[in-house]
Amino acid sequence: MTFPAMLVVAKAPEPGRAKTRLAPAVGDAAAAEIAAASLLDTLQALGRVPGPPTFVAWTGDTANAVHAAEISAALARTAVLTQRGGGLGERLADAHTRVGAATGGPVFQIGMDTPQLAPDLVTECAGGLREPGGPDAVLGPAADGGWWALGLRDPRAAAVLREVPMSREDTGQRTEKALREAGLRVRTLPMMSDVDTVDDAVRVAAGVPGSRFATAVDACTEEPA
Repeated sequence: MTFPAMLVVAKAPEPGRAKTRLAPAVGDAAAAEIAAASLLDTLQALGRVPGPPTFVAWTGDTANAVHAAEISAALARTAVLTQRGGGLGERLADAHTRVGAATGGPVFQIGMDTPQLAPDLVTECAGGLREPGGPDAVLGPAADGGWWALGLRDPRAAAVLREVPMSREDTGQRTEKALREAGLRVRTLPMMSDVDTVDDAVRVAAGVPGSRFATAVDACTEEPA
């Protein structure tokens, strides 16, 4: 079995549309800078993971994004799919199915909110999907009650996401329950922190000093002289 294809679900970091929970604390422009840094760090890390090309399920206006030229160049090194569907669950299910159909193998999906992910950690987390007798799904819980990663041996199983309420404190639990009720053997991955608030951003940045993300966070949270 081939190594799982990497799938990033992302949107253009447009000021006023990106990181809307973070923006009230740092401003629309800074929130978009942080979102762009998170996306670029994520794509750079996944570019060093062995296997098929990274796929990006994309939405938004790239031309209006912060660092549009850099983002366009990074996306050009991936296979970009336009997000399709209404709610988030429907769009995730569609993206998994399309990537699985394109590669004929398992899919490991993350968002653009975990820039602390290193290539070796991604490789380790996704690798279980190719183990003989291994899990049918791997699910990475997020500290806020959601999830940061979902890997599926058969990407068509993502259809269960259509019925899972997203962006709730129990989304992670509901997702795991839906997968198990569909008959899948689920392996739980290490918990990670998404970046939704200033505290999240500062905590994650502290773990990746010198990164693009940490630089963006430091620029908008440092005390004035």
